Amino acid sequence: MLKDKDIERILLSGSYISEEDATHAREYASRRHVPFTDYLFKESLITKDLLGQAIAESFGVLYTDLNSHVPSRELVDLLSKANAEKYRVVVFKASGKNITLATDNIDLLTQPGKLAQLFPQKSITIGYSLSEDIDAVLVQYRTALDTRFQKIIEKGQRVAPEILDEIIEDAVTFNASDVHFDPQEEEVIIRFRIDGVLQEAGRIYQEYYENLLNRIKVQAHLRTDEHFIPQDGAMRYAAENYAVDIRVSIVPVVDGEKVVFRLLSEYVRSFHLGALGLSEEGATTIGEAIHKPFGMILNAGPTGSGKTTTMYSVLKILNSPEVNIATIEDPVEYKIGGVNHIQVNRDTHLTFAQGLRSIVRQDPDIILVGEIRDNETAEIAVNAALTGHLMLSTFHANDAATAIPRLLDMGIEPFLLASTLELIIAQRLVRTICEQCRVSEKRTATELKKILPEYKNYFDADTTFYTGAGCDACGGDGFSGRSAIFEFIQMTPALRELVLGNPSTKEVVKQARKDGFATLFEDGVAKVKNGVTTLEELLRVAQPPSV
Repeated sequence: MLKDKDIERILLSGSYISEEDATHAREYASRRHVPFTDYLFKESLITKDLLGQAIAESFGVLYTDLNSHVPSRELVDLLSKANAEKYRVVVFKASGKNITLATDNIDLLTQPGKLAQLFPQKSITIGYSLSEDIDAVLVQYRTALDTRFQKIIEKGQRVAPEILDEIIEDAVTFNASDVHFDPQEEEVIIRFRIDGVLQEAGRIYQEYYENLLNRIKVQAHLRTDEHFIPQDGAMRYAAENYAVDIRVSIVPVVDGEKVVFRLLSEYVRSFHLGALGLSEEGATTIGEAIHKPFGMILNAGPTGSGKTTTMYSVLKILNSPEVNIATIEDPVEYKIGGVNHIQVNRDTHLTFAQGLRSIVRQDPDIILVGEIRDNETAEIAVNAALTGHLMLSTFHANDAATAIPRLLDMGIEPFLLASTLELIIAQRLVRTICEQCRVSEKRTATELKKILPEYKNYFDADTTFYTGAGCDACGGDGFSGRSAIFEFIQMTPALRELVLGNPSTKEVVKQARKDGFATLFEDGVAKVKNGVTTLEELLRVAQPPSV
């Protein structure tokens, strides 16, 4: 993998960017803890394809654009899975005795002779492709889970461990956030939640499920002899090049015991604000709020809306040897070096409130409360923010404006809330259009009116929409990955004055509108226009504002 300094050198030497551009990009990357290229992409100074071309040019090889020219399964199968993954190489083109290979392996670009033994009778040309495009093609090597299950069963050795390994490896490969084991009368259906949507991944017969269930319980440190009460645990799966922490939930159902995994993959630790889908204005808003010496920042939204990821991205920015950061969570999802994580434990009476009281006595500068669930926790959090701490927390509310009346209903004194609250963030996750099969399309007024009656408030007649045509890389559904849509309510003097009067949600929205507030839906509209997601996907998670 190329480092930022190598990419900067390549782009400068090829005159793809200027020294001034490079300086701005370095400053932006340092200030926001993001890759050097984020600024260049944001300012449209380069595209991903242009970056790939620049890197290929610097090594004197072709740029093999896997994004625009996805190789067929027949081409992919010309190279064994073992060699493809070992060398990070895929077949790009093949014609007669000539074959073109694509790789992001820098060693191979400088020493292409290493690949001669793979196709001894062929004339090999090697090209460079971006790592994300290589990864997308390597996914094609994975056969269906059912096929692999059958092979494991036929071997008859260590059936449960091998089946569990295959399930977890597939879940990680396809970036699943959850795995469901749904017992039916004769079979157990295995489903992955990918980009927020459940998809069937495979099935196993009930006769093999009991051993698999016992294996899960042993790994998660749960009772194997208990079948009639819910159990919660955790396990860790480690492979050669990754590790994943898994929260395990088991509940009894009519046809057996249903298991749900929540995958907490280590790749999330590399998340940064620039990768979350924030607009420039949104990133600036968060940046200004989190660098204040004290006050409270809330992130509102339902379960699974990405609140924890956003809060951890903020912690990564704030984390330094000069500050003492402590968190109280249930559960601790991701661990950051230098941050003190406390796990809620009801068996020892370590609740959010009790843990927060203890944290305050530990001389913290920054505190993250995993969730404000009750009046006691809310009161302690507000008082901690009032006494010189930066307080971060998540909160279950439908939108940013609702958070204020809900906190007041929980018994927080209006003058305390007005004094401490600095910023409320609300967010949802939308599926993003697959970059490898994204196509533009025009929508007629009739079509738009059926989908969104008030479409004229958001789209012009000449607006270009985008969709995913479906390809091997995205499994044919046109989406790959997720991005967040956001709304922010900043506490202005007028809004603080309003909070003193115990306002309703509508009153909060009315004042926030005067202060420049934009809703989740309006942020989503911008992403629709920019080709990040579709209008239908936006409407699945957010609705136009009524006020």
